[in-house]
Amino acid sequence: MTARGPASANGGQREPRALVVRLTEENTALREELARRHLTDLATGILAAQLRASPTEAGEHLARLAEAAALSPEDIAADIVNGVAGAVAVTAPPGSHGTNEDPHGDWRSPSAEARRMRQVVTAAEAADTVAGGADTLLEGGLQPLGVQSLWLWQLTASGCLRLAGHAGVSALEASQWRWIPPGAPAPVRAAFSDGRPVWLPTGPPAGELLPGPSDRAARALIPLRLRGRAMGLALAVWPDSADLDDRLRAAVAGLVEVAARVLGAEPSAPPEQPALDDLLDALVHPAMTLKRDPHTGALLVEHVNGPAGEALGGSQRAVGRPAEAAFPLIHADLDAMSRRAHYASSPQRAARLPAEHGTGARGPLLDLRVLPAGGDRSIVLWHTYSDRRTAMGRAVGRLQGLALFEDDLGTGRSTWTEQTYAIFGMSRGSTPVPLTELRPRVHPDDAGELAELLTDLVERRKGAAAVVRVVRQDGGLRHVRIAAEPLLHGAALSGITGVYQDISAEYHTEVALTATFDQLTAVRAQATLRHRLVLQLQQAIVPEMPSPAQLPGLSAAARYRPAAQEYRVGGDWYDILPLPHGKVLMAVGDIAGHGIESATGMVALRNALRGLAFTGDSPGHLMTLLNEVTLHTAGHPTATALCAMYDPEDRTLRWASAGHLPILLLRRGRATLLDPPQDILLGAMHSPVYAEATTRLAPGDTLLLYTDGLIERRHDGLDEGLAALRRTAEDLPDCGVDEQVDRLLGAATGDTDDDTSLIAVRVG
Repeated sequence: MTARGPASANGGQREPRALVVRLTEENTALREELARRHLTDLATGILAAQLRASPTEAGEHLARLAEAAALSPEDIAADIVNGVAGAVAVTAPPGSHGTNEDPHGDWRSPSAEARRMRQVVTAAEAADTVAGGADTLLEGGLQPLGVQSLWLWQLTASGCLRLAGHAGVSALEASQWRWIPPGAPAPVRAAFSDGRPVWLPTGPPAGELLPGPSDRAARALIPLRLRGRAMGLALAVWPDSADLDDRLRAAVAGLVEVAARVLGAEPSAPPEQPALDDLLDALVHPAMTLKRDPHTGALLVEHVNGPAGEALGGSQRAVGRPAEAAFPLIHADLDAMSRRAHYASSPQRAARLPAEHGTGARGPLLDLRVLPAGGDRSIVLWHTYSDRRTAMGRAVGRLQGLALFEDDLGTGRSTWTEQTYAIFGMSRGSTPVPLTELRPRVHPDDAGELAELLTDLVERRKGAAAVVRVVRQDGGLRHVRIAAEPLLHGAALSGITGVYQDISAEYHTEVALTATFDQLTAVRAQATLRHRLVLQLQQAIVPEMPSPAQLPGLSAAARYRPAAQEYRVGGDWYDILPLPHGKVLMAVGDIAGHGIESATGMVALRNALRGLAFTGDSPGHLMTLLNEVTLHTAGHPTATALCAMYDPEDRTLRWASAGHLPILLLRRGRATLLDPPQDILLGAMHSPVYAEATTRLAPGDTLLLYTDGLIERRHDGLDEGLAALRRTAEDLPDCGVDEQVDRLLGAATGDTDDDTSLIAVRVG
């Protein structure tokens, strides 16, 4: 019988390790397969549009192309995507060697390197976490360019930057840069204000801190935007100073651009803590939470604990009401303290606020504190009676920075305490300066205040106080409050005694708060102006529907659903227009991006198409003319569009498409996608020729024209979205077109927060 004890023990130790290795390899393989599938799906969609073929036929054509070119499907897919989107800029850092060189020492061909870069970008986009995307970008694309580490911060609703992912960075350094406040450092502010990358070949300016191995290490700050919206910031760090030439800058920016899409799929903030109300309810002192309304900016009372409800005469009088109604006397103070708390990310205090008349409050609110609680929430804590320890702490705080002095006018000698020397920046053994001789150490602009103080003391023989700026021996400046009393011997002035108090911190805090309020006022005014302009654009986007009498033999309905609340409008549009020759124009389109710029470009294209349609030209020629309009539109936008012309005499529909989604025909309960002549996007090239397709319609047919916000999903291909739309349309009950479009919008599968336009037209 063989002894198996020790061998079994070793085998038991090896089996878990082998299992971990196997699972890790399987996980890596799955991620690589996901990245490959994402890239080939993109290329298949492009081929389907260019060849006017089904997705299945396009996939087969992609496989034939790869076989004929003796390339892998991923390489040929990368070439196709690069051909449409533009190859990712590539470059080789001086003196680079290794994986990117061929056996003869030459930098690999641009086409091969462009394929590799496209695969890196696609793999990063397919990563399931921001950290995974950062690792892919660094290892696959940025390290060959000399980059040592990559940081990705996400912009939060409060204006802070939250570290969402990093690569090539130690855990300790990452913990130190988890948050970046809105006000610093200066290169970060410059990147956001200009909307362009900030390149620092020899490190940040003196006095500015940024992550990196040394002050001279080269850095690149690249703002990340998605559909016109600021998503966050990327920081690429080199090991030392570097020559960041134009080719290198284009390569780094092209690679990092994908991080905006990765951040777009990341939750914008950590989940809120549901136990906050329970925590406040456990306190023995009054406490409540306030929440700022995102639409109006008003503070609302969200929760009141038991002691607060008792102090205010019952929580039902406050909860759910605006702070202005619940606290008419102090709501302005609460609002200001809440804003300061969120801006400074620190608690704000008030020793006493008056009692609220009509709330049943017993006495004033004492030692009130307002704490930022994340998002738009604030926590408010206070006492209803004076706490001896709190009051003593405030008294000690008032004494901080006090320094005593006494001048003997008979002998000309002065006595200072140790704190006095510190205020003036003088060593302990220096000769004290009498108050009457302080003029050379005071800022020239404050000489009048000092002279008035001395007049009160010496001539009027009464106590007085003043605030002056003291210029220290080291060149520093201190704001000092002087409070003094005359010392009298009978009627004669024998000396002066008093205190100096360094109030520089208090002064600078007041200046900072004043600047903060000025900044908030300016931002609020800009937001109001932008909101007003956006509402006007909203009215321009949604055209007035023609009356049934103007649509011969047709009934129609249309809907527009805006994008994310921050933008409210985007680049989608639709139009239904009866023409003088009896035909009816139907159109939908989508300009890339969101916000005012995209909306203004959209209005320009829609109105241009309206004017061109009155010429009586065919849909294909109208699209050619509209492409020229797009090329000459400010901002040089690109757009997809579909233009259809219905002739009621023979019930024929002719249409042309510029890379847009197919029309859906609903006939006798069956939904069919009408494959359009898929031509190139508007604004992509000069003088394209747009083909046309023709379909004869029958009474009862319903046409659906729509934009991608209706079906596009983050983690699915367009085929899945179109299939879901067909199923939804076939499940619609027998109802009018108005109810149809409402039901379709309610069942929409799109989850990209994109805006959506939808038209339903039924043949009578």
